[in-house]
Amino acid sequence: AVAGAAAAVEKSVQWSADELCRGERPPVPVPQTPRSPAANAEIDNALSALQAQVIASLIRVHDESQSVVLLEVLRRLAMREHALVSRALQALSELEMLTDDPELLAKSFEIDHLVTRMRRQVESTAVLGGQSLRSVRRPVPVATALRGAVSEVVQYRRVAVAAGSVGAELGLPGHVGPDLTHLVAELIENSCECSDPATRVTVRAQRVPHGLAVEVEDRAIPMHPQARAQMNHLLAAPDEVDVSGQVRAGQLGLLVAAKIAQSHGLTVELQENATGGTTALIVIPARLLVALPSPVEDAGAPPPENARISGPQPQQVAATPAALRAARGAHPGTAEVATVEAGHSADAPPLPTRRSRTKSFRPPHEREQTP
Repeated sequence: AVAGAAAAVEKSVQWSADELCRGERPPVPVPQTPRSPAANAEIDNALSALQAQVIASLIRVHDESQSVVLLEVLRRLAMREHALVSRALQALSELEMLTDDPELLAKSFEIDHLVTRMRRQVESTAVLGGQSLRSVRRPVPVATALRGAVSEVVQYRRVAVAAGSVGAELGLPGHVGPDLTHLVAELIENSCECSDPATRVTVRAQRVPHGLAVEVEDRAIPMHPQARAQMNHLLAAPDEVDVSGQVRAGQLGLLVAAKIAQSHGLTVELQENATGGTTALIVIPARLLVALPSPVEDAGAPPPENARISGPQPQQVAATPAALRAARGAHPGTAEVATVEAGHSADAPPLPTRRSRTKSFRPPHEREQTP
């Protein structure tokens, strides 16, 4: 009995340590009180108290460890840097609106692209720290998310987007759309770096039974099946893979993509395509898709009743016959233009009419000089 109780305590402590390594916070067990005066009751009580003390000590060491402190520092620095970069992008946009010089605009767009890439790097730091800095209020169309991802990569001229009608009909919630842009940008960057610069990288979106599929297809060198299996394992469960080697090598793109996919329940998988290259497949669940209204339907829809009533009616005051006569007396030679409220009352004045004029409207000096 003592050996079994000790084995249970050891298993609980090991599970708590694994949870801490995965970024979770395990609960501290409550020590058990002896229920019977059995011989091993005191031993069970002592082991239970020891278990609670060990797990509490693990949590305290984890919270005060150097890595956790550094991670929190990186998170806070990323938030501040993200605010500064966002302000820089806003200032660049205002500068681009104030100038028409082609050379200055080209240089401004180049700086804008560099700052946009800097923003993605800052956001990647926050994602690795367990926090997302991207969020908007309104749903983001799929086509807008894909085009935004292309604008955040270095070799954006090599990328072609084929979203079709799906990109305009479907959208993503405000807390998912910007993160999808970041995820697709990381996969596009990875495809561009691993493929021939003379080839194209294609991004397409289409409806599937499980939701929406986004594909990033390249013409890269064929990937070894074992390496592809390791990458897919990382994309499926980033907390269960030792990424120390990738971090030292600076290969953080797939790790960031895996963290984003895990936070929203997306599926990301690398597949070999028919050309021997790699296709990164992203499956967005149907629960995250938002149907966007068609612009044609919005333009053809009749205005609501309250919009018809709440117009500029207070300014459209019915003109009385006396006011019309006064206007004619003040301007007898000009065309009469008046706004009259067309009501349903019987004594409403008639609408004003324009009187034709036979004389020339040209000034006298021009009439004299006419041959």
